[in-house]
Amino acid sequence: MLNFYMTPGSCTTGIHILLEELELVFSANIVNLVKGDQHTPEFRAINPRGTIPVLVLNNGQPLTSFLEIAWWLGSAYPKKGLIPTDPVAQARMLDLLSYAVNHIHGQAFTRIFTPSNYFVGDAEPGVQEPLLYEQGKAMVITAFEWVAGQIQANIDAGLYACGQFSLADAALFYVEFWAVRSDIPLPEACQQHYQAMLKRPLVRQVLMEEGYRV
Repeated sequence: MLNFYMTPGSCTTGIHILLEELELVFSANIVNLVKGDQHTPEFRAINPRGTIPVLVLNNGQPLTSFLEIAWWLGSAYPKKGLIPTDPVAQARMLDLLSYAVNHIHGQAFTRIFTPSNYFVGDAEPGVQEPLLYEQGKAMVITAFEWVAGQIQANIDAGLYACGQFSLADAALFYVEFWAVRSDIPLPEACQQHYQAMLKRPLVRQVLMEEGYRV
């Protein structure tokens, strides 16, 4: 059985969605970041970086990043079509996937959620935190404007970000979810994508399982 290490409402929600969409059997192990579960010897033995998500495969090999897990899922179960077969479509999907995870999450939202990672010099945290929050918010807004331009045509056609449902949709959804819960406005195309994702039964199931009202 696959072993999935997750934190409700985090980036792991995107992987949770993919696991359910693929109808895979897995065990869910909750990592309480507030309590510091990610720093325990037991967890560090699985992932020395102390990050989530983690997916331990049936052979015991751990996959320890969103991109790594998502790509493995899409590649291991190709009949589900989570990775486009056309090389150009595949490249564009990978670009959106990477941008959501590495930039919107890894650069913009981290300034909002974990500003201490960016503290410099001797300035008081109370001075730096508001500045980093505003910087992060501006980055999120600008990033989603770019995403909207990339997905607008497909959204107008009633499709998903890259046409058919793909890995990129799960990644975009979790950062859109964060934006909505942080009262950061989404461009129309991203809002439509977010609403389309919420209409997927398994996305609604995942949110309810993780303790969120849909």
